[in-house]
Amino acid sequence: MKIKELAAKLNISPRAIRFYEQKGLISPHKQEHNLYRTFTEKEVWRLQTIISLREAGMTIEDIKAALPQADEEDQEDTEQLQYYLEMQRSIIFSQWLELKQIIETTDTMIDLLKHQPTLPLDGIFLLAEGSKRLRETRKNWSDKWNFDHQAQTHDNNVTNNDREYKDYEKALQLTADWVAPKAGERGLDIGTGTGNLAAKFLDKGISMAGIDQSKEMLKHCGRKHPQMELKLGNFLAIPYLDGQFDFLVTSFALHHISDEQKVLALSEMRRVLKPHGRICITDLMFVNEAHKEQYIADLEQLGKNDDIQMIQNEYYAMSSLLLNWFEENGYITKHRQLNELLTIVYAVPIR
Repeated sequence: MKIKELAAKLNISPRAIRFYEQKGLISPHKQEHNLYRTFTEKEVWRLQTIISLREAGMTIEDIKAALPQADEEDQEDTEQLQYYLEMQRSIIFSQWLELKQIIETTDTMIDLLKHQPTLPLDGIFLLAEGSKRLRETRKNWSDKWNFDHQAQTHDNNVTNNDREYKDYEKALQLTADWVAPKAGERGLDIGTGTGNLAAKFLDKGISMAGIDQSKEMLKHCGRKHPQMELKLGNFLAIPYLDGQFDFLVTSFALHHISDEQKVLALSEMRRVLKPHGRICITDLMFVNEAHKEQYIADLEQLGKNDDIQMIQNEYYAMSSLLLNWFEENGYITKHRQLNELLTIVYAVPIR
């Protein structure tokens, strides 16, 4: 397909296509005798994905990081096309959630007008600021840990790393035991990685879906557990419609989002669960700020600067704050601290 024909079909200008080529996002084949560009089906899908990501507000640099190199030869066409479609689906879901938030904000303003003759400007600005803050919170996450790079060694790492992954197997098994899934239920594993937690449920014959923001983690997970439904996504924009799952689990993942993002993530978890859907979070966390300060002080005395750096590079939750959120939102909870940092929090709705 030639550039003018492609531009017409995608409703963009040839100049825009050349711009993406100059930025190294696409590399169409050029005919030797006239240097005319020709685009394969795979390149058309790649370009469509780039357009979708740009429309969603992603920068050129972020798109470069998100998409595999344009000249990669080692991936099957179907695998690349599936990834492009998953990327677009993930972006569409983020946009849908933003529209949903705008609708909810508008509904709030309508309800206010039913009880008072006018809306004070301060109230309008506050509602608008709330929508903007949620939108920015959802977008302001980046993978500073490079999980695509870690995917190949992840399973070996969790087996042999007795610092960050101490009591790993025990924690996953206890998570599955606490959730105690019933036949016919469907679960979701957020930040599934290579599917080690999900496997505990699959072994019981439970239908499991998993999401992760890392395409390489999902690739490894799919090879290990081909029966799983896997989608590209994250805590802040779970790529499922409302009320899809009986339970939701996550392990060693929540500490990769900020405290403000955790609140949004908890709401997202509740959104995709059925009315009595339960949540189990297994992660490294402190009890409260005093626990964190004392723990770091003890590390300083022992000269464990690497451990301190690891903590400062993460966003460990406070289990007390998680428990408070669940209580305020109509859940009963139980929790257990397995070691100095590793804690399981299990929540079941009562209303």
